[in-house]
Parts: sequence; structure tokens; C-alpha cells
Amino acid sequence: MPSLAVGQSRVEKIRGDRSKFATNGLWFYNDLERAFEVAKQKNQPVLVVLRCVPCTECVKLDDDLIESDPELQQILKSFVRVRIVGANGLDLSLFQFDTDQSFAVFVFGPDRTLYTRYGTRSDQVEWENDVSVIGLRRALDGALNLHKGYPNNRELLLGKQPTKPTFPTPEKFPMLSEKYTDKIDYEGKVVESCIHCHMIGDAQRVYARRQSDKIPDNLLYPFPHPKTIGLILDPTQCASVKQVVKGSLAEFAGFKTGDQIATLNGQAILSIADVQWVLHQLPMSTGKVVAQVRRGESDVRIGIELPNKWKEEEDISWRESVWGLRKMALGGMSLIPSTAVERNKIGVQPDDMAFTVQHIGAYPPHDRAMKAGIAKGDLIVEFDGRKNFKSEAEMIAHGLNQVAPSTDVTIKIRRGAESLSVKVKTTE
Repeated sequence: MPSLAVGQSRVEKIRGDRSKFATNGLWFYNDLERAFEVAKQKNQPVLVVLRCVPCTECVKLDDDLIESDPELQQILKSFVRVRIVGANGLDLSLFQFDTDQSFAVFVFGPDRTLYTRYGTRSDQVEWENDVSVIGLRRALDGALNLHKGYPNNRELLLGKQPTKPTFPTPEKFPMLSEKYTDKIDYEGKVVESCIHCHMIGDAQRVYARRQSDKIPDNLLYPFPHPKTIGLILDPTQCASVKQVVKGSLAEFAGFKTGDQIATLNGQAILSIADVQWVLHQLPMSTGKVVAQVRRGESDVRIGIELPNKWKEEEDISWRESVWGLRKMALGGMSLIPSTAVERNKIGVQPDDMAFTVQHIGAYPPHDRAMKAGIAKGDLIVEFDGRKNFKSEAEMIAHGLNQVAPSTDVTIKIRRGAESLSVKVKTTE
């Protein structure tokens, strides 16, 4: 059967998904409570698919999970299955994940103990380098083993449990409360009523900035990808090291290609999302993460020393949510490092800071930089008196946490032979 994402409007996708799955008897559709009731009766784990239907990324993985992969279909029989479409009314005391995704899987015990998360992103459209159908199957097999060993293995799961949320559900955040309710309006404005996953992250960051004029590191650099510390994981395995980045923290610590990560900081690891949860909980400051790995026939303990500001190595430019951060800190600009050719044209030295304006917002509230006089193709050579930013993310972090909202920031630019200085106001 063709994917629901092919050749359909967003309204058709959302309504079509409900039509397809709400009455087929295989899935509890947007009914988590009923699923937990059945799970207690059967003593089966609960598998929850959280799917932002209008988004087309990961649709192939979704299709294979639902109906195309025969081995997955067999494994699914061991779970009570739930499909949640949209984030309206989502219980944030259970579902804590990288909200810049459109597809995620969670496995809970009947008592709501979280066994594993599955799914991640490290690119706007590509996902095959991070997750796969085979990897999902293996993660689900691992979750079934955790369920069989529960509650004797409770200590391996303690660190995986969600923390207390700021608000119980997304529509309770001030940014979303006036426009959205806890349900999708299937009979009316179905698209306009749907809360997307990335809106949760947006709402969290706006709320934090309104409370303290700052955004915490775990919201600026959420769920760091393992490659941030030098680990490239095999998407077809649970948590197997495919490659160790040369010169990285992981290489210095002693990781080897082929290492199977069994635990990380005492938590059972079944997926890349499990690894990211551990990294997400760690502070930006100096610290340590400890892994137990299987290497051939041996069990090896590896400790990774984390330097101060280690999360700043994370590339956040691909994220949907970064547009909200660019609006707050950069007046709606998207920046990339200037090329050698661009630098040479205006006489900027190789070691000097230079970022090219790749895109600039033309409509409110993303148009402040444009209104200040900055144009696409301009080179940013100084931001708020500093000339040593190494990345767009570092500049965004400075604009958010070192500059108060509604403050003018002086930005110096080069446009051909012309040098300009403009002021752009930050916002919340």
C-alpha cells in the first residue's frame, strides 16, 4: 500500500492516518490509558509510536514498522501497540525525547517504567545513517529481554526514567495555550489544531527565556548526537560502534570499532536514543561518562572525560527549532562559515572570523536583521564586539545567554569593498 505521505495534502495525511489505523484492531489510536490497562492484564510491554504525520522524514521507517517488514510484524505481537499522532495532550512526564524528530518509538512496562527510546535525527532529511528497520527490531528484542528480567533489573532502568516536566502537556505552555487544545480537531481545522513535536522544544525555550533571560544548555544543545564525543554507531545494531572519530574524546578514552555498548552511566543501552538520553542529562561543564562495553569475548570499562563546554561541538544547524533561536539572537539570519574565495575578495584573513548570511527572514518576526539593513550574501565579521566565534551555534548561544532580550546588538558586516555597522535587537 502506498505511503500516506505520497501525493496527499497535510489534511489528507492526518485524516487518512486515523482512517487507516484507528479501526484496524492492531493499534490503540491516541489511547495510551487503555493500552496500559491491557498491558497490565496481559503482562506485556507497551510499544508507543509517536508520529508527526504531516512531516515526511522517516516515513519509510514508519511504513516498515507498521506493515511492510514481516519480522517486525512478528515481534510486534509481543507488545501492546499504541499509535499517537501529534503532540496534543502528550504526557510529558512519560514522553521526553529529542523534539526535532517526526518519528519516535518508546517501550514501557505495564507499570510505566521506560525500557527504551528509539529514533533520532542528525540531518534535516537524512535518517538512514542513524536508524534502520533492522536496528529497530534489535532494540525491540532487547526491550523484551528487559521486560522478562523486570523488576530484578530495575537499577539498569532508573536513570532512563523521565524527569519532572515544567508543564504536564504541551498545550499548557504559555506559548501554545491560547491557540491549541489537548486534541486534534479532525472535523474542523485539522492542520491548524495539530501540535508538532518541534513546537514542544520551541515552547520550552521561550518559557525558559521569559523566566530568566537565558536558555539552559540542555535546551540549547538537546540530546547530543554520539558523534559529538566521537562515536559513530551502527544503525543496524543496538549500540555497536561503527567508527571512532580520529582525535575525538572517544578515541582518547579507548573506544574501538566493534565495541558493543551494554551500559552507559549505569543505564542499559539498546539504541542511539538511549545514548543521547545519557548525554542529554550531563552538564556542559567538565564531567565523565562511563561505559561498559563488550569487546570480542571481553567486558571492558571505558571512562570518557568531558571538557568544559563539550556540548558546543554539537551541530544544531539542521534542527527545525534553530529557526526560533535565530529569530531570538540573530534577527532571523542563517549563517555559514565564509569560503576562502569570499574571504579573499574582501581581504579577510584566514584566521579571522567571517560568516556568510545564507538566508535572511523577510517576514515578521524573523525580519529584524533585514530591516536593519543586512542582506543575503553579506559577511558577518564582528558580533556584539567579538571577532572570535567559531560557529553559528556559538554566536546564537552568546546572543541568547549573554545579551538580554530587547537589546540592540552591534553587528559589523562586509559587503564587497563596503564596511557597515548595524544594530539588531534581540527578542524572546
